This record gives sequence, structure tokens and C-alpha cells, in this order.
Amino acid sequence: MRRTMYKYDQYDQAIVDARVDEFRDQVRRRIAGEMTEDQFKPLRLKNGLYLQLHAYMLRVAIPYGTLDSRQMRKLAHIARTYDRGYGHFTTRQNIQYNWIKLEQAPDILAELATVEMHAIQTSGESIRNLSSDQYAGAAADEIADPRPWAELLRQATTFHPEFSYLPRKFKIAVTAADEDRAAIRLHDVGLKLVKDATGALGFEVYIGGGMGRTPFVAPLIRPFLPVEHIVSYLEAALRVWNRWARRDNIHKQRIKILVHELGHEEFTRQVEAEWQAILPNGSDVPMAEFDRIAAFFEPPPFEKIGTVPILDRSDPDFAVWLDQNVKPHKAPGYAIVNIALKPIGGIPGDASADQIDLMADLGERYSFNELRVTHAQNIVLPHVRKADLYAVWQALDAAGLAAPNLDLVTDIIACPGLDYCSLANARSIPIAQKIAERFADPERQRDIGELKLKISGCINACGHHHAGHIGILGVDRKGTENYQLLLGGSGAEDASLGKITGPGFDENGIVDAVERAVERYLGLREPGERFLDTYRRVGFEPFKEAIYG
Repeated sequence: MRRTMYKYDQYDQAIVDARVDEFRDQVRRRIAGEMTEDQFKPLRLKNGLYLQLHAYMLRVAIPYGTLDSRQMRKLAHIARTYDRGYGHFTTRQNIQYNWIKLEQAPDILAELATVEMHAIQTSGESIRNLSSDQYAGAAADEIADPRPWAELLRQATTFHPEFSYLPRKFKIAVTAADEDRAAIRLHDVGLKLVKDATGALGFEVYIGGGMGRTPFVAPLIRPFLPVEHIVSYLEAALRVWNRWARRDNIHKQRIKILVHELGHEEFTRQVEAEWQAILPNGSDVPMAEFDRIAAFFEPPPFEKIGTVPILDRSDPDFAVWLDQNVKPHKAPGYAIVNIALKPIGGIPGDASADQIDLMADLGERYSFNELRVTHAQNIVLPHVRKADLYAVWQALDAAGLAAPNLDLVTDIIACPGLDYCSLANARSIPIAQKIAERFADPERQRDIGELKLKISGCINACGHHHAGHIGILGVDRKGTENYQLLLGGSGAEDASLGKITGPGFDENGIVDAVERAVERYLGLREPGERFLDTYRRVGFEPFKEAIYG
């Protein structure tokens, strides 16, 4: 069978199995009263288990968003057996289960281990699940598949002593295309594969980005780092962070704060000096090990399709979906299919166990057994023959998974908010649902064009509101849910942070405010402009005037 993604070796499996056994004993001791919640909390967080408003929530790692159908079916089984029949795909390309019983958590981890999955590094002060471009290995515009490098970094950082006691959580994203589909500049470290004038492969290194209470767009720290030095360079950066991080103040512990306070020039100087001190003689990435990992990501055996089929577009619903949700593939005769988990009135990112099973079946039958999770809370079938697109669409449509709204106003990113999260100040889900219903008309959505709308229920920004063309932040205003509107953010290669427009709104008022902003855009836009383009051209004031009258 072709290797479509990284497969565990004996060491990987032993590590995960040992963690399951260890956590099973910890849960037993907690239930027996031999351990307090304060003692148990850091242990459960190391295994992705949160205590939320109503139940425990388990966050499962999906490294760089890549799954095979066997793993996808296991996720459906867990949703059906241990939760309430659904899972929630997240902005870090993971999946969360919101109704977990503590006594069953070790059983879930044991089941995950049978399909080479785990919940390690999905919480706590650790290097979190590495994310990447959801089109990696399929994109027509990438210079190389970035996932082998993401996997190498995952392995290198798991037990590295410099990464074992971090001041705060740490997020890394890796991509290899000029179009940034992984929001690398809004991560603690963003890495973009590039080539120098000689054709050698290296990384652009961005450090110090992030959202949350104090958002920053990461500056470029090094324009070209030879790929063989990526581990030592990251080690140097984390040494500098560990040396100066404000461990006394949780709001100032992230590396973005250090980069900001030192200034990126001084931070860069210290990292470069540290790197020279630890740089080994020659390569610090064993290239034989990289080659071993890269072999797992070899391209599928694509058919040599001489004449690309002309697709029958006589079904208007299929034609619309084809134009909106299907993207170019590097192999002739193939396409990338985006499955939008954003039906009108639905919960962004949620999928039922039956829908997850169906996506697994489609991945196995039509996409060389591969699926991807996107940071926009959708699913991708990366390698679909164009001749199979109509059959795939029919199956998705029958399952309520064929919403043709990728990157449109109803393709909303939203965190679980106050419906589930103990940190939230306001609900996100009902706001997303009401906005989607307001803009439900498909023709209206397509007329508006690309508009990325993102909603967070608190300042922690799990819904990426800072990076939305339109962003919404839920806050607590004297015990009442209030929603701030932001404009002008982007998580793409033109990364920027949204600006708060003014006083907040109640639940119905925020929906009206979004509509007024969109209508002002439609009245101001020039041919070919997206919402973000028009906003940047005309500035803040015309939109503020429309929103507040």
C-alpha cells in the first residue's frame, strides 16, 4: 500500500502507548480522590483534556492537518461512542470533542493510539500541533511539500530539553507557496520554504506573531536559512526566549511580547549570536533522517491523463460548487476539493459522525486515501480526478456537505464561545448562524466575493478575529454579551490586524453592523476588488460612517 503520510515506527508507537498507560493511572488516582484537581490539571492538559463549562473537552492532534481514511473513521467512531455524535474541527487543524467523561478519556486515547494518533501537544505550555498548508503536496504553486519538514520539527521538538519547560504555548506553521494558506505571520514561528539564486532550498523565518490579548504580525527575522539548520536555529530562538521571558506575568510570556519589547532587530541579533554559539560543524539536521521522513510523503501514483475532461456543467448547482470549492492541482487531470463545514444555520467546523465517515469513504475512494483539515475549519480531499468531481459532489450534496461558499461571507471561522468554553465572555455560534442566515442567498454571496469573517468569544482569539477582513470579538460589558466589530485584518501573505470600529453591539446589532459594512463596500468597490482591497484603498472612515450612521 502506498505511504500517504508519516507512519509510526516502533519508537513512536511505544511513546504513545506509554503515555496512554501513564494517563490511565493518573485518571484512576484522580477519580479515587488520591489527587486534587490542582494536581491533576497539568497532567490532563499534557494529554489534551480540558475542563469546560459543561463537561471535559478532548483536543486530538492532527499534525499539519493530514489524515488517512482509517484515522478519519476512528474520529467518527469516537464521536459516536464517547461524545454526542459529532466532532468540532478547529483552527489549528485539530478536532475537539466537547462532551467527554473523565473515566472514558484513557479509553479514547487508547483507541487513537491504534491508528497512530494522540492528544499530546494540544494543550499546556508546549510546542502545539504543527500546522501547514492544507493543499501541501497538491498545490500547483508550491516549490516543495512542506509537510516532511513539519514532521521533522514535530519529532525534533517532542522531547528536546530546550522545549520541555516553555514560558507559554508555542505555535509553528510551515508553508511552501507564495499564497499563504497557513497564516504563518500570525504564529510564534512561521516558516516559508524558498529557493535562493542557486536553487538551494531554505526558509524565510518569521518570529513573534500571534493573536490573543496583544496581537502582532511576525517580522521577518531571517530571509534565508538553509534547511539543514532549521533545528539549531529554532533552538537558538527558544534559548533567547527562555532567557528573557516574563514568567512572572502570564500576559507577557509569549515570544511575541519579547520580540516587541526588544525590537525585532535586537531579538534577531541575539538569536544569530546564540545560533553561532551552538551551530555544529556542518549539518544539524541529519539529512538521512529527513530523507526517511520525506519518503512517507511521496506523491500518489497519478494517472497520466492525456486530455483533461471537459466537465458537464449542465447542473447549475454543481457548476457553482465547481467554481467556488474546487482548486487547481499540480497534476494534470486532478483537482483539490474543499468540503465546507459551514452549512447555513450550522455550527462552523462541526461534523456529525456519519458525515465524518462519509468523508473518510470519499477520501479512500477518490483521493488516494488522503484528507486534510484546514485552519478555516473545513476538510480537503487533496487529489481528486476531475472525471470524479461530479460523483464526489453528488455524495457531498446528499450529506449536506456541498455548501459552495469557500472564502465567502458565510464561510465563517468561529470558536465554540460561551456555549462550551469556560474562558469565553460571549457566544460565538449564534452570531455565526445569524450572519450566515442574513447572507444565505448564494447569488448575493458570490456578488460580494471573497470576504473572510472570523468570530471569537473572548480576547484569546481562538476564532482569529484579528485576522478577519471582518472580525467580531465577544466581550462582557457589565454582565451583558457585547460584540466589537473589527475591519481590515488578514492572515494571508498580506497579513494585517483588524481595527476596532467603535462601540460594540448586542447580538442583533452586530449582524446589522456587518451588513452595513458589506453594503458600504458594494457601493465603493472598483472592478475586481475584494472587501479587503476596497477597505485598504478608501480607509477606515467611510466604513465607520456607514456602521454608526
